[in-house]
Amino acid sequence: MAKRRLKDGDLVRIQSFKHDGSLHRTWTQNQVIKQYGDVILCYNHKTTVIESNEKRWSTREPAFVYFHKKYWFNVVIMLKEAGISYYCNMASPVVVDEEAIKYIDYDLDVKVFPNGDKKLLDENEYKYHSEKYNYPPEIAEIMTEQLKVLIEMINQKRGPFADKFVDIWLKRVKELEPEQNERKTTT
Repeated sequence: MAKRRLKDGDLVRIQSFKHDGSLHRTWTQNQVIKQYGDVILCYNHKTTVIESNEKRWSTREPAFVYFHKKYWFNVVIMLKEAGISYYCNMASPVVVDEEAIKYIDYDLDVKVFPNGDKKLLDENEYKYHSEKYNYPPEIAEIMTEQLKVLIEMINQKRGPFADKFVDIWLKRVKELEPEQNERKTTT
């Protein structure tokens, strides 16, 4: 698998897989806002999402997608009219190749509402897939530990949960817009 070096402004696919390697979902068009250290930050708005059964739908609101190459979770930061919501996917660290940014989805999710309330989601799905795909015991240990790391980040407002995170990166999105429009007219 050839690795790809991402550049600010690149358009990339994001693909999630299940533990057995089967494709779960693809977000077709995401703009790389910044790759720094172990972090990849993307942005999308009204991007097409393709499910494994070929069903298609579009995201409704602008969103940032925060990946970390060492954490077993990623964070979708949704910019809703009611405020910022976070959808945190427990997942393998990402890999990047010529085709997409890729990760394995491990079912458990944490939703953080605009008022700061948190809710753990999809525990039954995790249990079902754990048995179906025969997750090794290490996966359960990693999920437990990484869930603690995620909740601590949320509570301490670190990383993508920091108060100024969205404001800082929205400015970068606006800076990249003229570049993106220029690329579209020249291709």
